[in-house]
Amino acid sequence: MHITPINIRPIVIDINPTFNSRYITPKQSTELDGRYLVYKNAQKLANDIQLKKGIRHFVVVDGSFYFGDFIEALIVKNNWKVKHLTISTLSLNQNNVDSLKNLIVGDYVQKLDLIVSDYFFSHERGALVPYMYEKLDIDDKFQLASASTHCKLCIFETENGGFVVIHGSANLRSSSNLEQFVIEENEELYKFNFEIQQNIVNEYFTIKKSVRHKRLWQTVQMVTEGK
Repeated sequence: MHITPINIRPIVIDINPTFNSRYITPKQSTELDGRYLVYKNAQKLANDIQLKKGIRHFVVVDGSFYFGDFIEALIVKNNWKVKHLTISTLSLNQNNVDSLKNLIVGDYVQKLDLIVSDYFFSHERGALVPYMYEKLDIDDKFQLASASTHCKLCIFETENGGFVVIHGSANLRSSSNLEQFVIEENEELYKFNFEIQQNIVNEYFTIKKSVRHKRLWQTVQMVTEGK
């Protein structure tokens, strides 16, 4: 299939006074070949996705499986060692939490940042949120942030130099509705989204983390050197 390139100028809207509005014009993107897929099964979909530079997959799913299951299936199928996994979702469920735990304890993911909506956090404060802390806060690899966000995004960097971006209509737990998403290997798009999501995590994190040993020692050295 052939996709006609569209000149799009992404705009980041300032929805919170703690962030500055940024209007950018990214570099001209190379035209990508497109593959159009329709799937009902997460594992079968993961098996058929062949991520290569310059290939974009547009996928329609019927909502009969959890979108989070596809993320786990894709990473495990490719045996990727993910340096940093960032997910922004309106909502999720216990199955999604267990799936993310599998990726951490299975040594597939070294660092996980999960951003959820304020609405979800407030309604699950006494139920799923404590469960997330219990299951995912392993070896200081997990951070949970809550913000006024409606983003549905999954991005990750692999140890072999891959930069994967998945975005679309589906939350992690999906629904019984028709959903669509795009998945591609795109370093520039990854870095653009990573900066935005990291700003949110740094501002709205919920887990206080101690200063790591290396950083702490650097601080001590600066003091002893009079800096």
